[in-house]
Amino acid sequence: MVPANPWRAVWLSDHALVAGRHGQVAYRHDDELMYGVISVDESAFVDTPSASALQQAAEFAYREVFAALAHAGFPGLLRVWNYLPRINEIENGVERYRKFNIGRQDAFAACGRALTGRVPAASALGVRHGALEIGFFAVRRALLAVENPRQVSAYHYPETYGPRSPTFSRAAVSSSMVQDVLFISGTASIVGHQTLHHGDVAAQTRETLVNIDTVLAEAARVAPLLSPAREDLACLGYVRDPADLERIRAEVRRVIGDETQVCYVQADICRTDLLVEIEASGGHPTQGARS
Repeated sequence: MVPANPWRAVWLSDHALVAGRHGQVAYRHDDELMYGVISVDESAFVDTPSASALQQAAEFAYREVFAALAHAGFPGLLRVWNYLPRINEIENGVERYRKFNIGRQDAFAACGRALTGRVPAASALGVRHGALEIGFFAVRRALLAVENPRQVSAYHYPETYGPRSPTFSRAAVSSSMVQDVLFISGTASIVGHQTLHHGDVAAQTRETLVNIDTVLAEAARVAPLLSPAREDLACLGYVRDPADLERIRAEVRRVIGDETQVCYVQADICRTDLLVEIEASGGHPTQGARS
């Protein structure tokens, strides 16, 4: 059942917006920030011995995104949201998220994009069915990528997590004429490259919040002009099992209080042993309901 008042995130601009479409990417932008979306149905592709349909769909989608960025003059891919059907499902012995990572990285390489270092912040979440959906922000200037000293950078993960590493940074900062904005990628209970607190959603939530604090501190170190406090963040929490929501919410309130704005949605997460993931953004005004 769809709730009567579903949650939405709306970004507002004081400037006139230009709407456009390039290939399969629809977008809008002002002088500083571009938002775009693409939907690719993997049923349009056929599994081959060298590439699954999802891998091909992911590579196609990202090639389309990079072509649209070049067309619109926004080369700095800043923040990406990836929604994959059945993200944790195993097909022919390989998890679908890992197949997606191959296609994503192939597109980055084919389009001359960095595979490490200055790569966008991102989240990858699972939905039950439908197309591969990607939303993104891009900027005209180069982004500043931020890593977490407690974690191995995702693009340096060992092959234990798949034949290709995920291509994203722990956070990204955009500098513009108007303001600097911080985007923290989907963050979970990972230290080094390993999941901690298996089966304990409260402990995973606490570890996730420590990681967010660590990324905030690192962002303040590398971008001194941008140092949003934790209570100034807008957070989105992804909950694998709706039955865990109250325990997650209680831990968030206990650790960071009621000042930080948090909304929750149900979604599968990129590792089956992760029960909660939280992303955040800061450096911009917010309004709306709190946790």
